Amino acid sequence: MSPVSTAGEHLPDGLILVVEDDPLILEFLCEILQEEGFVVEPHVSADAASAYLEQHSEGVRLLLTDITMPGKLNGADLANLFGDRWPDKPIMIMSGFETPESAGVRHSVSFIKKPWALGQLLDCVEGALKSKTTL
Repeated sequence: MSPVSTAGEHLPDGLILVVEDDPLILEFLCEILQEEGFVVEPHVSADAASAYLEQHSEGVRLLLTDITMPGKLNGADLANLFGDRWPDKPIMIMSGFETPESAGVRHSVSFIKKPWALGQLLDCVEGALKSKTTL
């Protein structure tokens, strides 16, 4: 059974690593993306996502992270680590308080300000995925 997408054409390989410390927002994000046919891997901290990447980076197509979160790493740190190690993979950042620039992100990223509308989120994900070739 193949998922049907209404937001555009999705490549079947790879997943979106979703990092958000608010469990309700994380669950909502994952539900939205799954309904659009994406495979997601949710994490509530940049620290957990970083550990996941050490074992599973080859399967990740896109990093979608919030900036502000507790732990040793925040979303900007995670984006920098991800961009340094996998420069051919796209990064999408969301925040209601900071911008990628103000948070010290050194890589080209797609950015969406919170609170976002559903269509804005999906458009931003599509744009991020099209911004870099992951092959």
